[in-house]
Amino acid sequence: MCGGFVVAYSSAKIDSNSNKLTQFISHLFYNLGRVTSYVMLGVIFGFLGSVISFSKTSTGYLYFVIGIIMVLMGLSLMGKINFLTSLECSLSSNSFVKKLFSNLIHSKSFASFYGLGLLNGLLPCGLVYFFAISAAATSSVFWGAITMLIFGLSTIPTLLSFGFIIGFLKSGNFREIMIKIASIVIILYGIYISYLGYMAVI
Repeated sequence: MCGGFVVAYSSAKIDSNSNKLTQFISHLFYNLGRVTSYVMLGVIFGFLGSVISFSKTSTGYLYFVIGIIMVLMGLSLMGKINFLTSLECSLSSNSFVKKLFSNLIHSKSFASFYGLGLLNGLLPCGLVYFFAISAAATSSVFWGAITMLIFGLSTIPTLLSFGFIIGFLKSGNFREIMIKIASIVIILYGIYISYLGYMAVI
């Protein structure tokens, strides 16, 4: 999911002929936006965990559902089903979202990269859901935020490097290959998460 988003904004917003420092700062602002969203989710789920009791069984069911969602996302990225397409259509039909995204994608300012990162952090993602539930399991606003902060920071090196690679390799074939690899990884991880949920329930 995040990789596809990086491909999209790198192709639309970053000139591969611009100096490397500008490219680095652009990617960094985007990633800081993502991490900000993750921390906000950590605060929300940490708070929910402090007021709602999660039993081992209920957590297992949640993991199982998240795993299924990840499998559906992977299949959708492959073009096998319209799971993500339907969701994207419902989001894109909102005039506010359309205008906001259009302004961000056409702007070259560092703030626009940060804004895109904020939006990306709120997009449906099974891996984010998994860590959000982990944040809820802490039953603490502070530790929920820390859980999501660590998750966000750990993804920065990979996506930052990926953003630079896209700058050199923008061909359609490369994009297709990367999306297929990402789809397979998401599906396999979704199956694994569902298995963990199943084992927690039985």
